[in-house]
Amino acid sequence: MAKSTKPRFDVAASITDELIGIIDRGVLPWRKPWQVGGSSVPLRQNGEPYQGINNFLLTMRTMMVGYTSPYWMTLRQANELDAKVLKGSKSSVVVYYGTAKRRCEEGVHDNDTETDDAKAIPFMKSYRVFNAGQIDGLPETFHPKPREIEVRPKSKPIPHMQAFFEAIEAEVTFTGREAYYMPAVDKIYMPELALFENPLHFYGVWAHELGHNAAVWIMPRRSS
Repeated sequence: MAKSTKPRFDVAASITDELIGIIDRGVLPWRKPWQVGGSSVPLRQNGEPYQGINNFLLTMRTMMVGYTSPYWMTLRQANELDAKVLKGSKSSVVVYYGTAKRRCEEGVHDNDTETDDAKAIPFMKSYRVFNAGQIDGLPETFHPKPREIEVRPKSKPIPHMQAFFEAIEAEVTFTGREAYYMPAVDKIYMPELALFENPLHFYGVWAHELGHNAAVWIMPRRSS
């Protein structure tokens, strides 16, 4: 029988690619000086919180996409609830760790034998999950009401700083809960000033995104 030529899924590489993609986009959820609202800590279908790297990755995915539900589940779990994953939905990778015992004799595995000549071998495996917002037909309990965002009236423009930034020739759209520069359309996206607790943070983030915008035009283009 011919061996499969399909490459083996690399869990570590997948996580690394996810992190690089977030950094390249300029979205760093752990450094947001504005209110984002939305869901709490990521939860499994049974309400158990995700831990470690899974908590980190799913929290970033939630903030990037804007999910309002904290619940995540596998395709099988959704089907068991008579619900359907929406067509075209992109799954997210989560991982789990464990150990298997291997006897000193090469090629012999025994997970049940507790002997001195058995060696514990750590392993990491992965599976894919979908947010409740990607699934149709779930009970309402999987869609808790999101925490309301408080709009703080004290966040008002600083006139001289506002005039300075508005004079810069860069297209900026104030919408959503993310701050990033999108090179494909040469546009900066920013949360509104009212979502910032301190207007100085607002202008600091604006300046940061202008830096990404300027870098595109200052850095030399690579020849094809």
